[in-house]
Amino acid sequence: MNILVLCTGNSARSIMLESLLNQLGKGRVRAFSAGSKPTGFIHVQALTLLTREQHDVTRLRSKSWDEFAAPDAPEMHLVITVCGNAAEETCPIWPGAPVRGHWGVVDPAAANFDDQVAAFADTYKTLKTRAQAFLALPFESMAADALREEVTRIGTI
Repeated sequence: MNILVLCTGNSARSIMLESLLNQLGKGRVRAFSAGSKPTGFIHVQALTLLTREQHDVTRLRSKSWDEFAAPDAPEMHLVITVCGNAAEETCPIWPGAPVRGHWGVVDPAAANFDDQVAAFADTYKTLKTRAQAFLALPFESMAADALREEVTRIGTI
C-alpha cells in the first residue's frame, strides 16, 4: 500500500509520519510525504528526534505534493493530512481515487523555542500511536469504505 502524508510545509509532522510508517510497516506500506507549500528543509528538531529514535533519515526531504500528482508518480492508495491547513486546502486529483483521512496534530515547530523538544516528542508519540493502530489493521483486505472509517477513527486517537 502506498501512503502519502500531506502537510503544508512538509518539514516536521508529515516527515515524522512518513518515517514512522516506513519503519514500523516493515515493507507492508510505502509511505511518502509532501507539502502544499514545502519549506525545502526538514526541521532540525524533527531530524534530531528521528535520529534518536533510530530512523533512517538519509532519504527524507521536504518536497511538493506536485511530485505525486505527476503521471509517473506512484499510485497512492491512502492520503493522510496531518495539519489543519492541508485538510482545508484543495488537494490535487490523485490517480486511482485513494482513501483520504485526517490525522491532525498541533504543529510542534510553532511552540516556543524552549518548548520545542517536548512538543516534537508529544507529536511523535501521537503519530506513532496512530501509525501502530493503522498497521494493526488488516488493511490489505479491507474495502475502501471500511478502511476510510478506520483511518478516520485512528485520527481521533
